[in-house]
Amino acid sequence: MAFTLASHILLVPFGVALPAITLLMHYRGLRKGDAVALLLARRWSAVMAVQFAIGIVTGTVLSFEFGLLWPGMMGRWGDVFGLGFGIEAWAFFLEAILIAIYLYGWRRLKPWTHFWLGLPLPLAALMGAFGIVAANAWMNTPRGFTLNASGKPVNVNVRQAVFTPMFGPEYWHFVVGVVLTAGYVVAGVYAVGLLRGRRDRYHRLGFTLPFTVAAILTPVQFVLGDSIARSVFHKQPVKFAATELVWKTDTHVPEYLFGRLHADGSVSGGIKIPQLDSILAGFRPATEVTGLTSVPASDRPTVIQATIAHWAFDIMVTVGSLLVLLALWYGWCRLRRRELPRSPWFLRCAALAGAACLLTVECGWITTEVGRQPWIVYQNMRVSEAVTGTRAASLWTMFGIVVVVYVLAFGSFLTVVVKMSHRWRLADEGAPAGAAAEDLEGDTPYGPRPLSTTASGDRGDE
Repeated sequence: MAFTLASHILLVPFGVALPAITLLMHYRGLRKGDAVALLLARRWSAVMAVQFAIGIVTGTVLSFEFGLLWPGMMGRWGDVFGLGFGIEAWAFFLEAILIAIYLYGWRRLKPWTHFWLGLPLPLAALMGAFGIVAANAWMNTPRGFTLNASGKPVNVNVRQAVFTPMFGPEYWHFVVGVVLTAGYVVAGVYAVGLLRGRRDRYHRLGFTLPFTVAAILTPVQFVLGDSIARSVFHKQPVKFAATELVWKTDTHVPEYLFGRLHADGSVSGGIKIPQLDSILAGFRPATEVTGLTSVPASDRPTVIQATIAHWAFDIMVTVGSLLVLLALWYGWCRLRRRELPRSPWFLRCAALAGAACLLTVECGWITTEVGRQPWIVYQNMRVSEAVTGTRAASLWTMFGIVVVVYVLAFGSFLTVVVKMSHRWRLADEGAPAGAAAEDLEGDTPYGPRPLSTTASGDRGDE
């Protein structure tokens, strides 16, 4: 399950945010009559469709795994929090239909009609994120039920089960995070092109729009990250203790940057900043922070799990801080000189920002899930009670199959994207001898179709 989620989550920022970034470029192209912007939007929509197809494979594997690997959780709690998965499924099918319409509409619909039909795409993506985050937030702060004499949930309140205390902080932190991640990744592709000397308007615009979106959202995400950490402090104090390596409940608690927790409560390595953890948690040094020893050892993460959650959290904070500096660098140059920063180091950092964001997405998931151990449903069901009883040999066989499927899926995705990129570069440089006109993109997405295409049966579009 860890492998599956860690792989699938790399696609999530593009599934949720790439439609919005594409439509923003599309709107710019129509509003300003910009053929380059329209060409970028069309190409991004093709990547969006390929990514969605791969997401179908990885998402389907995940849905099977919930039933196969966690029968204890789904059998007992499915009636309480299953609505989130239902919402995600409806959003998934709606998004598939909207992507098909959007792709079909290039050159077949009037430009503004095509744009307005694509506008619901980001909303469908946000609805899918709503369902998944609602389910995860419920696992962190379960609400909306009572337990009968046998310990089974009854009297389910759907509204309370969906809108749990952690839902708001998790949802907005997630949405802003995936949008800026997609923005930095897309901009990073064009940053590499700019570093290689491709200083044409196509690469400048392809870099500027998504990077601007990401740069604007970066400080917002930093504030939201601080807010969700404080929510964890209030709603899941033991998890907060794990991510901050707090062993005993106390005031004037120091902050450790990285470091390793030991069984006796000591921390080795890292950087110790006196009182900072209490200040960050409650804005004053006298704030009391709950420690791991406030609950029995069986009800808290192990020292290894706490160290893992702590490192994942600190990596997120470190990368987020560096991205704020990068965004300020970009904003200063744009506001002062109305142009991109001239330093090659800026473009190098921008090219790396996307990969750094994907790393933080992984770290966010690790912090959320590992910090909650040993609970799969916080303080209501342990992982050991939820996991399947399937024999180890069967699990290893299943794991091997999943790995093969994912390697093939991601390999196919990269192969298709690289081939599309090569074809687009040929189109930008001019068709080589013998190239089929319909295989290239020498005109705008709303321009006339190549003659060879109309000859094959599309004369009605002329």
